[in-house]
Order: sequence, then C-alpha cells, then structure tokens
Amino acid sequence: MTIPFLSFAPQHQPIREEVLAAISRVYDSQWYVLGQEVAAFEAAYAGFNGVGHCVGVANGLDALHLALVALGIGPGDEVIVPSNTYIATWLAVSYVGATPVPVEPDPATFNLDPDRLEAAITPRTRAIMPVHLYGQACQMSRILEIARRSNLFVVEDNAQAQGAAEHGRLTGSFGQVNATSFYPGKNLGALGDAGALTTDDAELATRLRTLRNYGSQKKYFNEVVGYNSRLDELQAAVLGVKLPYLTRWTQERQQVAALYQQQLAGLGDLILPATAPGCTHVYHLYVVRTARRDALQAHLAAAGIGSLIHYPIPPHRQQAYASLGYLPGAFPIAEELAATCLSLPLWPGLTEEQVAFVATGIKAFFMRQP
Repeated sequence: MTIPFLSFAPQHQPIREEVLAAISRVYDSQWYVLGQEVAAFEAAYAGFNGVGHCVGVANGLDALHLALVALGIGPGDEVIVPSNTYIATWLAVSYVGATPVPVEPDPATFNLDPDRLEAAITPRTRAIMPVHLYGQACQMSRILEIARRSNLFVVEDNAQAQGAAEHGRLTGSFGQVNATSFYPGKNLGALGDAGALTTDDAELATRLRTLRNYGSQKKYFNEVVGYNSRLDELQAAVLGVKLPYLTRWTQERQQVAALYQQQLAGLGDLILPATAPGCTHVYHLYVVRTARRDALQAHLAAAGIGSLIHYPIPPHRQQAYASLGYLPGAFPIAEELAATCLSLPLWPGLTEEQVAFVATGIKAFFMRQP
C-alpha cells in the first residue's frame, strides 16, 4: 500500500460535475473579475463564518497584508506574531514597514501562549496576530482581553482553521479584521491561489474592498494608493461549490485524527496533538513530535507513507529575517518544534485501513528503536 501525504481525489471526484458546471458558468458569463460569483461566495462565506462581511482577495498573504494596511499599521509600529508560524504571517508585518515581535507558543497546542503575551507589549505595539496553527483555535478569549487592556488590534490568521471554534465562536470572527487562505491544500481549498478577509466592521470592509481594487470604488476613480488583489470569478465559483461540503469534510478530518489518537498512544517518545480546553481542532494538519523525527520520516517513506515537516526553519532563523539579529536559541520552543514535528497523512476520505497502515508503520519504527 502507498499512502501520499495528501490526496484531493476523495474530495474532488464526488463533486467533479458540480465544479465543472460552475467553471462553465463563469466561462459562459464573459465576466471574470469581481462579478456575481465573487459576491455570492463572499456572502456565503460571511454567513458560514458568522460575520457581517467577507472580502475576497488573491491569496492569504495579501489578506494579512491588507488587514494591516486597513488598520493603519506601518513604520515604527510593532505587531506580535507567533515564533513558530509559517513565514507569511511575518511577511505581512514587514510589508507595511512594521516590526514582527515573536512570542513563543504553548508546546502542547502549538498556538500562541497567552501567558507570554503581555511581556512582549511595548508602547510601539499596535496589534496581536494569533495564528490558529494546524487547525486548532487559539485561546482567543484570553488574547482579546489582553488586547483590550492594552488597546491593541487583533488580526486572526485563520488560513488553517476554517470552522474551528473557541467556546462555540468561530475562528475568523474574533478580531477587528481577520485573514484566511483558500490555497488548494487548505481545508476549504480553491484550484489555485485565493484568500479572503472577514470582519463585522462595515467601514473596514469598504476600506478593504477599495484597497484590493487599485484604491478604487468607482472605475477609474482612485481614492487611495491601492493594490491589485482580487479573488477571481473562477476561484469564487469553485469555492462556492465546496463550501457546503466543508462541515462534512471537517468531521471526516476529526474522525481520522481520533483514529490516530487511539492507535498511536503510548509509543516511545511520540507526542500527539493536544487541544486546549474550550477549543476545537479541524485538523488541517495532524502533527506529532519525536526527537527521532528525521529517522521516522525516512522509515515511513521507505514503507510508502508520505509525510511533511511544518515547518523546518522558524521565521527568526530564516535568512530573510537575519537583519533582526536573532541568534540560535532566541526562541527555543519554536526551534524545538521545528526539529521534532512531523505531519502525518490526513485528508477527508482517508480510510480506517489506510490510517491503520500508517499507525502500523510508526509502531514498527518505535519497536525497532533502542
């Protein structure tokens, strides 16, 4: 048996005709940018996410960037970010000329640790950017309370967690404005790059719609220096087909994760994902940890089992951020996670037999180790 890290087939095959019909509808409409498909998806996703407004953009990084622009964050400002996120979170801060200020995660949940936040706040801090990493909701109630006390904006990076919740409230609905990605591998994925912003603030939504479209609300009349970052009609149409299936796909991801939790418990030094009280996890990724990560990955590959490392180098150790001057050991939790994490195969449609095959391969590895 061969099991890739990710397969789209179980999701895409059953809805193939629906997706092709949506693509044909766009093709025949002869309207390809900011038309009815985008408007319809924005309304549907806002409803799904429990917010007043959704603004479709070209990708998740643009969504993060435009969120900061709309809030007026720029040179001289600081934005608190996780030390262990994907680099896009940091890049958005750099794009506006602000400084990313890393805060370490809770090593059990991988998410921003609220207990460490206040020590990172300075007079220059303008926002906190929590990332719902791997699909688990951050402890947003505590983060929001800290932000309120210090008069800070909150911008959620919700790229990996559509449908996750804390105390019943969905991620992507807590911050003043929040960003998400519909990159193909995401839980709700397009057939190319795509992203969106969510907010309950009508004024912010209008500002974002202006910023994404060359700074213009009316064609050829440009109010501000804007950008070209628009969710296109084809991607919106595909996402509109997929959105009604997201809840079911999430349940399937959670079922697969539960099987892993049962079958991998108590193996050597293998650490399984943990979920914070009051939070839910939609398992964009199922990430385990072991000091023998590289050897385990090689063993699984030899057995025909795919896996990936999310992420092998934390942002503060990337060459792109060498100018910040962080030395090895500056953020030890992020560095330990980068050295020990391994993402196992997980997608809607992964069968119990396939999960058992992966688990058997991992058990065999630990049985052979001294």
